Amino acid sequence: MANEKKTDIFISKLLDNAKIDYTPNGSEIKEIQDALKTASKKGTGNAGFPEFVAKVKDFIIVIENKAELDKQALYEDADNQKLAIDTKAITNYAENGALHYANEIIAKTNFKKVFAFGCSGNEKHHIIRPFFVDEKGYKLLEKVENFENFSEANIEKYYKEQVLGEKPQEEKEKEEILKKAADLHEMLRNYGQLRDTEKPLVVSAILLALSEKSFAIEQLTGDTERKDGEIIFDAIKTYMKRVKVEPEVKKEQLLNQFNIIKDRTLLSQKDERLKSEVDKNNYLEKTPLRYFTEFIDKNIIKAIQTNLADDILGKFYGEFISYGGGDGQTLGVILTPKHITELFCDLVDLQATDKVFDPCCGTGGFLISAMSKMLEKASSNKEKEYIKKELLHGIEIREDMFAIATTNMILREDGKSKLIKDDFLRKSSEELRKQKYTVGFVNPPYSQAKGKDTAHLSEINFIKHLLDCLADGARCVAIVPQSTMVGKTKEDKAIKKQILESHTLEGVITLNKNTFYGVGTNTCLAIFTAHKAHSPKKYCKFVNFDNDGYVVSKHLGLKPTEIAKSQKTYLLDCWLHDAPTESKFMVRTTVEPEDEWLHSFYYFNDEIPTAQDFEKTIADYLTFEFSMIMQGREYLFETKQTDEKKSPK
Repeated sequence: MANEKKTDIFISKLLDNAKIDYTPNGSEIKEIQDALKTASKKGTGNAGFPEFVAKVKDFIIVIENKAELDKQALYEDADNQKLAIDTKAITNYAENGALHYANEIIAKTNFKKVFAFGCSGNEKHHIIRPFFVDEKGYKLLEKVENFENFSEANIEKYYKEQVLGEKPQEEKEKEEILKKAADLHEMLRNYGQLRDTEKPLVVSAILLALSEKSFAIEQLTGDTERKDGEIIFDAIKTYMKRVKVEPEVKKEQLLNQFNIIKDRTLLSQKDERLKSEVDKNNYLEKTPLRYFTEFIDKNIIKAIQTNLADDILGKFYGEFISYGGGDGQTLGVILTPKHITELFCDLVDLQATDKVFDPCCGTGGFLISAMSKMLEKASSNKEKEYIKKELLHGIEIREDMFAIATTNMILREDGKSKLIKDDFLRKSSEELRKQKYTVGFVNPPYSQAKGKDTAHLSEINFIKHLLDCLADGARCVAIVPQSTMVGKTKEDKAIKKQILESHTLEGVITLNKNTFYGVGTNTCLAIFTAHKAHSPKKYCKFVNFDNDGYVVSKHLGLKPTEIAKSQKTYLLDCWLHDAPTESKFMVRTTVEPEDEWLHSFYYFNDEIPTAQDFEKTIADYLTFEFSMIMQGREYLFETKQTDEKKSPK
């Protein structure tokens, strides 16, 4: 028989991890304690106490535990939405008991908002089901893995979104950004006749000009002597000099990308479609550049300044590419979502002293997330300046994306970040090792290896070259198609073997199939330790993180649900702290180079069948036997019996 004490200990650990102050078997709040003195589950009027009671802000948390998973809940309806409230159900089932105690507290105290939890099982196999209870009734909520959403920092947000149905702030912001991107796309196309890859460059240039103190939008008058494009270009040069963008060669490369601002004549010519009323008799006719600049100043620059941890320029780039009828795949361009770049930082437990290298930095998403995480952990302004100046390095081969990445870092007051425009695979690993990078992040170009002549462009080769470039013991995370971990070709399989000969595979996390929604690429995260040969006895972790709490929204793409936060916490507990878990979530095993380094390859079912499972199997068999007999096929069973009689003892 299962031990409920183990369930209590497991749940108490989760409450501690969420920093929720709880009381076992009662409450330190006198009003609640008095209510529970007559809250017997049998309805006798005697005392009855749940396993745990807590108060978080103005919410009460009530938790009822059962050791057996089949004692989680008893429902009255086929849809499992209506909990039974008879004495037997309340006494024997976790959710039913929790609802009983929540109702007792609401009826007998002034506390009217309760999150009740039914919990069953143990650390490895468990169910944690929350529901909200008030005077109107109760609302069942999605199962969770921990109590992260119910901590002091998160509980009000969870309540507003999941109970009241309010739209999350992040969703509102994303909707607004996408709307601005759509509006700006139309402007840039209609009035600037710009190609999709040129649009983000024009936006980047205007953002830099707007950051220059000496620049004012009123200077953009459409003068034919000194064009608006020249004024913006000069403002960019002045700003880059003022914030000391270094080295000089990077500054020149960036300015070369922004030549379009002054060289594209149409952008600096007045357009009669673009005018605003000065007074009843006069109108100000504007150039496209002034029109774009006014829009960006009003709608975009503040969003970037207030969301420094978010790659908004990257979002615009992705949107502009999609408007052009493609997704960047033909160029191998797949920009990494913010929640994934942040997960990279968490998986390696990124510190303020780390030196981060992204050899395919794109628009700078990984470096932006790394900077944000490192600045959070910095203890002084001096340390923060050092992080910006010395500890963020990147390489990008494409000129347009290099310009966007550099703009991204400059706008975050980082003119000295070590970004260079180059071909990473042509860089010497021996030379790069001298930089002593402690962390490597990479989202390499996908599907570029099309034959023997391009085998070196495979994703696994990018990973190997990055590992070779890092310092001894450095942590490395790569996001790649799942096929990369299988070994698509003979050359890829050989590289997998070479990696294990010099480096250690820590594990692979299979991601949500919609992580790159609209692209059609199923991805995974591969985590390594550099320059430490992989031991045959090393146990790697293989995780199925398909249920990460993100779902596809028709107009927004991928968005988080209520369980996204708790699912991420659960993953990190298992990855960083070896929290026990079911094999369907994580398998720990040794590996061989020829193995498929994916959870699906190593998975085995470690769930112990319940009595109900056994009964269902027997019932299914008897139903099958009866069906066969009714069809005149009883010989199937007679043959089996005859064979058994003939077999020797």
